[in-house]
Amino acid sequence: MSSISPFLDKRPNSKKLHPITIRIIKDRKQFHQYDIVCHRIKVFKAFVKKDKLYFNELTVELLKLFENHLFNKRNLKPRTVVNYMITIRTIFNLAISKSDTNIQFYPFGKGKYQIRFPETRKIGLNIDEVIVLENIKGITKAQQYALNAWLISFYFAGIRVSDVLKLKWIDFLDNRLNYRMGKNSKLVSLKVPGKVVSILKRLERNEDSIYLFKELEGVNLNDHKQLRTRIKTATRNFNRRLEIVAVKAGIDKKLSMHIAIHSFGNISGDKIPIQMLQKLYRHSSVTTTILYQSNFVKKDTDEALEKVIDF
Repeated sequence: MSSISPFLDKRPNSKKLHPITIRIIKDRKQFHQYDIVCHRIKVFKAFVKKDKLYFNELTVELLKLFENHLFNKRNLKPRTVVNYMITIRTIFNLAISKSDTNIQFYPFGKGKYQIRFPETRKIGLNIDEVIVLENIKGITKAQQYALNAWLISFYFAGIRVSDVLKLKWIDFLDNRLNYRMGKNSKLVSLKVPGKVVSILKRLERNEDSIYLFKELEGVNLNDHKQLRTRIKTATRNFNRRLEIVAVKAGIDKKLSMHIAIHSFGNISGDKIPIQMLQKLYRHSSVTTTILYQSNFVKKDTDEALEKVIDF
């Protein structure tokens, strides 16, 4: 009988399932995810008040009690609660695949504990609002710097802020951007829009500049802790400045680096074939693209509504 979280148990003969999960995450270079998984397991162990919990003890009733604890005691949002439960399920699935426990103890699935994803409300900027940002005046140099980062993310279909910060001047060659995504290490090649060229000309570049944005200059990319900290700090600073820009622009929607992809999705709507959007978003599955884009495609329902009430 093996334990779900014996990674804090120092006995030499203990089976250690959790480090297997951690090693997989590390091998994928998902170091931020590594910290998150460790934290979630720590919270779960504190809830059960045990240093070790065996898989046959992980019942549907216990999962429901933990879910209630996350909602009512820790005041977490529905999506965050779901993420906690997914972490536990992932560890259980891995244990089964490694023959460390029996599937008969599996508490997830139909008729047991089911993980239900809450509907999320994704709100992006519209064309008029983006145009306002493109032409805004009267903002500080630091605010314009953050806005440049946001616009570059938007113009390239909402690439992640971590990837924006890692963009190098040498990545732009022959009017194309060639870079490797941080999340899945996919190689991406995109034509550089004219609007991006204009921003590149405005960005400050010294002879020894490596990156478009200076936050990662001098950072050892192999020092993952330093890299995560620098990206987190830069993102926070960008978002603070973007909030001020939104106020000055008269935009009452939240403006953050992450909203860039929502804005691209909102504006693209159903104008682009879903297969092409899949390529632009760099999704592995078209199903992911369909689910994401469904947040922004409203034309059919809007027209159907008008047909009924237009009398």
